[in-house]
Amino acid sequence: MNTHIITPGPYRATKLWNEVTRLFRAGMPLRKHRQNFRHHASCFTASAAVDWLHQLLQSNSNFGPDVTRQQTVQLLKKFLKNHVIEDVKGRWGTEDLEDNHVLYRFPSTSPLKPIPCPAPRSGSRSIRKRPSLRDREGFFKFGNIKKQEKESMENVDPALQTPQDELNKPADEQQQPRRELTVEDEQEIWRDITLTHLQRILSAAPLDEVLDQRCINPQNIIHNMTKVNKHGVVTLDDKTSDLPHWVLSAMKSLANWPKYDSDQPSYPGFERDVFKTVSDYFYSLPQPLLTFELYELFINVLGVLQPQCERVAIEALQLCTLLLPPASRRKLQLLMRMMSRISQNVDMPRLHPAIGTRTLMVHTFSGCILSSIEECDLDELLATRLVSFLMDHQQSILSVPEYLLIAIRDHVEYLRTVQVPVDQRPDADGGDPVCVPIPVYAFCKQISGAEFEQQKAESSQKAMEELLEILLTDQNINEKDRRKKLKQFQKQYPDIYRRRFPSPAEQGQTENKPKIKPPLLNIKKAKTFSIRN
Repeated sequence: MNTHIITPGPYRATKLWNEVTRLFRAGMPLRKHRQNFRHHASCFTASAAVDWLHQLLQSNSNFGPDVTRQQTVQLLKKFLKNHVIEDVKGRWGTEDLEDNHVLYRFPSTSPLKPIPCPAPRSGSRSIRKRPSLRDREGFFKFGNIKKQEKESMENVDPALQTPQDELNKPADEQQQPRRELTVEDEQEIWRDITLTHLQRILSAAPLDEVLDQRCINPQNIIHNMTKVNKHGVVTLDDKTSDLPHWVLSAMKSLANWPKYDSDQPSYPGFERDVFKTVSDYFYSLPQPLLTFELYELFINVLGVLQPQCERVAIEALQLCTLLLPPASRRKLQLLMRMMSRISQNVDMPRLHPAIGTRTLMVHTFSGCILSSIEECDLDELLATRLVSFLMDHQQSILSVPEYLLIAIRDHVEYLRTVQVPVDQRPDADGGDPVCVPIPVYAFCKQISGAEFEQQKAESSQKAMEELLEILLTDQNINEKDRRKKLKQFQKQYPDIYRRRFPSPAEQGQTENKPKIKPPLLNIKKAKTFSIRN
């Protein structure tokens, strides 16, 4: 059965729905069943469908092994409602399906959902993008440019280049706009650099297609990166938007169970009541912690949640959570810390008679962390996948990325410096004073696993070849040790050794090739002398 990873892009939830539907229709075993003295061909029982679909979802990298059997039943109910399946009497449209032996079949019509086409952005209706700091004409133009910068303009359209006469004018005659950074400029720098890093990670999908940048408040990014306590948790200026005291006390009680407070009640089931109180509060919030506006962005980050791309996924979620309002980020940090501690606490009594503690944490809070403003048939499965990864890596994901903080501060400090008029004293060469170029940030390009293995093999072989040459040419090694090490090298890397020292048969093959006689190679052109010389 062919399966593939749905790459980041718009309408990813719809694409995932169609992918699961295609795999289910193509792989679900069908056979003849008898029910109520009648034979039904090409059908299956609900329990058999739950078994097969549950295994499919757990083995599919788009969902992961945390999918439960109950979630699989819920998905089959969605299938029945959307006419992906129907009972043997042709009835559908409801979610009346249980994990039992009722017979179902596939309809003849196509159950795939159409993927919406984004409306073309016409000139009259398109929303004009506010010009960013880096787009403003003349803002990054300075009167003093390095010679290296002049040489870098060789491949630029001549119509866009500054005429040489303008460059040769004195600095006081060049009318270049020079001004200091404003608070708005600095905020745009924080936003632009953060989104640039995020676009590099989600290279498969344009950021504009999965994120409405009008909803990005740069003040949230600045607050989330600069106003944190010693534990890395965001601090709030407005305490009214913080967690209520009674909720925070309940979360501390569960996170430090049973060492939090000796005066707390000890009746049986107390911890379950506290846990229900915390979950009820988070579900009473007006929107999920990851917000409705960022739903499509986080759904697309699921496209890089693959085993070989774990580090990339952590960095992507690290940047995405910086876009949250500070109050939501703080609640998410405290909730994730509580969930992680409870799932690792061996002294915590069972909070559910049939479900493990970790699974209970993930499935209880997934709905209040990620959900769409419009009901999506795969919301629960997608949220489970994301919350499970968040809980396992919450310390890294919800920390401030130091590399980004340093890059932004250095860039802001540089722009503050160059906006101040430079001293017009000539440099040592008598030319114009040198102006520091704008820093450029480079990023690593993500490669596939096959390319990584190929590059690793090539690099390893090259290193071994260099090691062999060192063994042959190093004068500090005596002959006895040299022969011993060469013998070990030949035993461990026979292919590399054979290429360096071919066998007599291989040498014979090379000797059969026509060779140019050495004297012909040493013929020198005779000098000619004229009568005049």
